[in-house]
Amino acid sequence: MRSVLVSVALVAVGFAPAAPAAATLKDGPLGHFKHIVVIYEENHSFDNLYGNWGPVNGQHVVGRADALAGNTTQVAQDGTPYPCLLMSDVNLMSPLLSADCSSATFSFGTNKPTTAYHFGNAPYNIDQFIPATAATCPDGDHLFRFTFGILAGATGGLPGGCTRDLVHRFYQEQYQLNGGRMNRYVTGSDSAGMTMGYYDTTKLPIYTYLHQNGAPNYVIADHFFQAAFGGSFLNHQYLIAAGPLPWPAIPANRHSVLDANGFPNASYPLYHPTTTVSDQPGTQACGLPTTVAGFACGDVAVNTVQPPYQPTSLFGTQVPPVDDTQKPMNIGDELSNAGVSWSWYSGGWDNAAGNAGGRGWTNGSGPSCSDPNSAAAATVGNATGGFPFCPDKSFQTHHQPFNYFARYAPGQPGRTHLQDEQDFLAAVSAGELPAVSFVKPLGLDNEHPGYTGEPRGSDHLVDLIQAIETGPQAGNTLIVVTYDEFGGQWDHASPPGMGTPAASGPADLFGPGTRVPTLLVARSLTRSGVDHTIYDTTSILRTIERQYGLAPVASRDAAVNDLGPAVAAGRPPH
Repeated sequence: MRSVLVSVALVAVGFAPAAPAAATLKDGPLGHFKHIVVIYEENHSFDNLYGNWGPVNGQHVVGRADALAGNTTQVAQDGTPYPCLLMSDVNLMSPLLSADCSSATFSFGTNKPTTAYHFGNAPYNIDQFIPATAATCPDGDHLFRFTFGILAGATGGLPGGCTRDLVHRFYQEQYQLNGGRMNRYVTGSDSAGMTMGYYDTTKLPIYTYLHQNGAPNYVIADHFFQAAFGGSFLNHQYLIAAGPLPWPAIPANRHSVLDANGFPNASYPLYHPTTTVSDQPGTQACGLPTTVAGFACGDVAVNTVQPPYQPTSLFGTQVPPVDDTQKPMNIGDELSNAGVSWSWYSGGWDNAAGNAGGRGWTNGSGPSCSDPNSAAAATVGNATGGFPFCPDKSFQTHHQPFNYFARYAPGQPGRTHLQDEQDFLAAVSAGELPAVSFVKPLGLDNEHPGYTGEPRGSDHLVDLIQAIETGPQAGNTLIVVTYDEFGGQWDHASPPGMGTPAASGPADLFGPGTRVPTLLVARSLTRSGVDHTIYDTTSILRTIERQYGLAPVASRDAAVNDLGPAVAAGRPPH
């Protein structure tokens, strides 16, 4: 891990790139592939989304049917199994159907729902209750205002099969994993039994697409884990930098405070802290009487904080820029120094970043934002808002990891690597893809529970893959589809470092966490298959580094497996 406990002072110094590293290409893990496209989706565990994928060419995919009772049956804070699952989405609530799940047993507090269908203590199928056609999605002006979801058919609900969102935070997930037992997801969540839901994999648009005539071959990686515990912000940092974001000037009140179990929150329905706690964006401070051993401490950001430049947001604390002008601190720095072409493509970037006239720009000539799906950005710290900063109402600023680093500040040469998803589609069509592409869909298209529906995001994912596979560079382009983190959803597979023989990858106090869905797709794979190799998100970095002769950016990506075995699974020897 890069040094994260040392103060980082921003120095405005020009950076002279080193001579390009010699690309290893055919000898690297990507083999003959000249382009890698990483599509980074949102917030689903493997069992939640791909748990009943089924065999691929006779090869077994480790899914929900492989779960043991000890990794499935959810237990209370005292270790006793629940008689049933408390639900917290309005579409799963009803007059009580069984005496063992009463409002006297569970309570969310004043003016919050206390009744539920009788769900046994086991995974359940979401589609049965909230199908893709259900009008349960919020409109653009109310994306984050329905804590318990929107009742199907209620005024204002839009089709799409949205569920409520679930907590997905750094210390909470560690409690939920319970040392690899995987049995405290319900107790450690603000949404209780919602953590145990799953989708019918075979009805997902991505599954249907990959199993139709003429589809490209694929490899499913069924032991791929999110690199870091917790949520989207931190795992985006691990995707590009294999470590947490330094926050040397962290205010004291932005450090988390844990109880003896390592839990930071007192507001959840089924967990009751043993001492005073505080759920903050930073790690717990080191060396205090309240510091709990065995959990990360220091001056780093682990839950959502906001970038120092537009696009940024009032939702969360804005942090100062990290100075990567003196040495490379992320994969973008390394690729640029080596002369390897790359871009980060984000849905809605031109509108959010104020790139008037860009391919993704939809807000006219001003003086106000004219697209009804956009809203003028607020001024946050030194980042001035208003026109032309017109982010889509579902644009997520903490999903833009390079925007936290000095080399990618507005006006700096590195900023040109941050582009709109429309630029990606144009490059695909023209046969002008860079060697490395990261694609981050807009909020409404990224599959995140709460503000968008799973089917819409999966449809968009298929659209992106189809664009690549029908483009002129399909033959030498490898697509990696993965998810930033689990979104609060249960999975049965114990992560590396949690004591199971299969989980043999590197681990530390920051992760890895829950298993997430991952596919490799390419027209030139000779067959579809399954890869059981242990990976985490930083395996993507290791693949790029080994392909182009780059040094690891941190200790985690230095130790993980690259994706070579997964590529080989799609190209077995003759």
